[in-house]
Amino acid sequence: MGNSQSFNGSGTDCLGGQLFVALKLHKLDGEPLPLNAVPHITGSMPIIGFWDLDKAVSMEREAADLWELSFIVPSDHESLEFKFVLRPMDDMAQDILEDGPNRVLKVGKMLSGPGSFAKFELPEEYGMQSVELAVSMTTDPVSPFALAASWRALKKNLKPHSANRVRGIPDVSLDQNVLAHNVQTGLQALELDLEHYEVPPPTSSTNSGVQYAADTTETPHGLQRSASVPIPFYGESRRYQLMQGETYNAPQDHHYSISVKDLVVPRSSEFSPGTAANIGAAIAPVDETKSLSTSSLLPGGRVDKGVGPSPKPLTSISDVNLIETQLQLDVDSKAMPEAAGAVAAGAVADRLLGPRERRQLAIILVGLPARGKTFTAAKLTRYLRWLGHDTKHFNVGKYRRLKLGSSQSADFFRGDNQEGIDARNEVAVLAMEDMLAWMEEGGQVGVFDATNSTNARRNMLLKLAEGKCKVIFLETICNDRSVIDTNIRLKIQQSPDYADMQDYEVALEDFKARLLNYEKMYEPVTEGSYIKMIDMVSGQGGQIQVNSISGYLPGRIVFFLVNTHITPRPILLTRHGESQDNIRGRIGGDPPLSDQGEKYALRLADFVHKRLKTEAAASIWTSTLQRTLLTARHIVGFPKVQWRALDEINAGVCDGMTYLEIKETMPEDYQARKQDKLRYRYPRGESYLDVIQRLEPVIIELERQRSPVVVIAHQAILRSLYAYFADKPLKEAPHVEMPLHTIIEIQMGVTGVQEKRYKLMETQSTKYGEFP
Repeated sequence: MGNSQSFNGSGTDCLGGQLFVALKLHKLDGEPLPLNAVPHITGSMPIIGFWDLDKAVSMEREAADLWELSFIVPSDHESLEFKFVLRPMDDMAQDILEDGPNRVLKVGKMLSGPGSFAKFELPEEYGMQSVELAVSMTTDPVSPFALAASWRALKKNLKPHSANRVRGIPDVSLDQNVLAHNVQTGLQALELDLEHYEVPPPTSSTNSGVQYAADTTETPHGLQRSASVPIPFYGESRRYQLMQGETYNAPQDHHYSISVKDLVVPRSSEFSPGTAANIGAAIAPVDETKSLSTSSLLPGGRVDKGVGPSPKPLTSISDVNLIETQLQLDVDSKAMPEAAGAVAAGAVADRLLGPRERRQLAIILVGLPARGKTFTAAKLTRYLRWLGHDTKHFNVGKYRRLKLGSSQSADFFRGDNQEGIDARNEVAVLAMEDMLAWMEEGGQVGVFDATNSTNARRNMLLKLAEGKCKVIFLETICNDRSVIDTNIRLKIQQSPDYADMQDYEVALEDFKARLLNYEKMYEPVTEGSYIKMIDMVSGQGGQIQVNSISGYLPGRIVFFLVNTHITPRPILLTRHGESQDNIRGRIGGDPPLSDQGEKYALRLADFVHKRLKTEAAASIWTSTLQRTLLTARHIVGFPKVQWRALDEINAGVCDGMTYLEIKETMPEDYQARKQDKLRYRYPRGESYLDVIQRLEPVIIELERQRSPVVVIAHQAILRSLYAYFADKPLKEAPHVEMPLHTIIEIQMGVTGVQEKRYKLMETQSTKYGEFP
């Protein structure tokens, strides 16, 4: 085949003379190859055609512009000569052999060093003279004993069950129910690459692209301060300069002119038991050196607490009790949350406890920039909403940009810049006012997202919240430099603060300076009710600390946060293949698959093997019903887990009926379900709210997983899971589009949640999409 070009190796001898070789071709411009050509390899070994172009081996497509072929070079070949070939999809077109000398790989050597390029001269009818593809090669010595051990383990794990053993599969199984002839048949093969099956998600679905998390938070109701709330504490620059050992220079002609006075609150030990329960985390013990808060001093020695239009002197514990009594919420005036099961039981318990437990809860984030606060806040908000708690996310940075613009430099965030501190405190109060006003209208959990990095800022927020809601501080601490650097890069790329900066390096230096300013004045949380997440964000260990946390909802929040992280991984959601009852229009039951369903099971297996072939730790989750087990049985090489929680919604006495039969024999139930599909419970069965409650352990485990998961389940189940990832209002969950023979890929990571959909087959029936 012409002259040879040798590859210089590192000189390392291979164990047993065998070498694992992985060859890759990459089209750097991202454009498709001419005539959709597929790269092949031919060469001096029989396994790659022995220079016969008709027997050249096709490379597998890893991405739109990347192809790979891996193989073992046996010990009886001292060297391997090969070339790349482009084979057009058009059978009439000729193969195009790589230009230049043969490539030579010596078996006894390991390759190293940079890759090269493969150049192909094209015929004139292609409209271009040539095409170049980047070549990369990875080699590893392989011991014959290692190969034998790997093959033995593979055969053991892939030992097939008998063909009729479906319901007998254990809850967790490494054995795969697959018949050998199914692997050989072409039924499951996808004729095109995966991206050709991609279809646009519904317009109401979750983001298919990256979106800055803070932009999705609550929009300010207004950017003017309420007259009833005093201008907060503005002495931080003095405190900062004293901390730094500097002389404090009072600002001249400052546009704020107020008096401030420390408000010393009695120790918690001085309160009666009932009062201590009322005050909760909003008032922490005060030691000899720290006061809880500061407030504006009004004429007559009155202290404006910022909780109402009529400030009054606060002189004794009885005054605190009086304020709490006056601010009690009417137990009967607030609607129950959209929830069932444990969530509803917790809400009832809170009501029965009356004023001893506040029903409104403020989660106030604390932490330096680029520590994952907004990411954590967004996930927590989505989780609580899905459970049925009325929850909103208030981001102070969004308020700042809307009121002050997004062009503040790092100097705006300096600890000795009193005007910057004043302006930032003011927008924090605006956000807090909006959150408290929303709570007065019935909101349950407010997530207050900002750095809140000093005791003075946190005391200001405590004072504003006093008597209105319980406060828990959520502090995120991250010491992992790689995570911080990733967050900084994403911040610069996505944040509106740097949208007008064209020079990345300039923006990077500015953000690092901003971060340094925050670090100089940062004060960790040490008092009150708090949750500290220390190096938890990566999901690789870390610790969580809690202080003064009690109650059902705070406990659920802690449990959720323990299991959350930012490791990117896909979650694939798909319904089982079409069943016999799908064709008949009957709900519930445990029917087998139809012929179309069997074909989908084969195609799904091919899709999963292609999509997850590099993901050795992926797993397959199914329900315990046979239509999901049959759909999953051709997927080999991955552990399978059965969840009873993934079983379809229990239709009770309606199980096995059609909706026409329900309409004719149970008209009242038919109308009740039609009017409120979320809360309607089948007689002796379940509602969608019931389903959501039993799916909570599934959500927690999906959040905890760091590897891909394929969930093969049922329409009501997947609607409920999808509503969580897409942050859908609960009332929309029963109406989410969840077609058969379609895969929804949810990509989870630090940038949030993105979605792709793949439609592997058309469905013949158009009715069963509405069931159940």
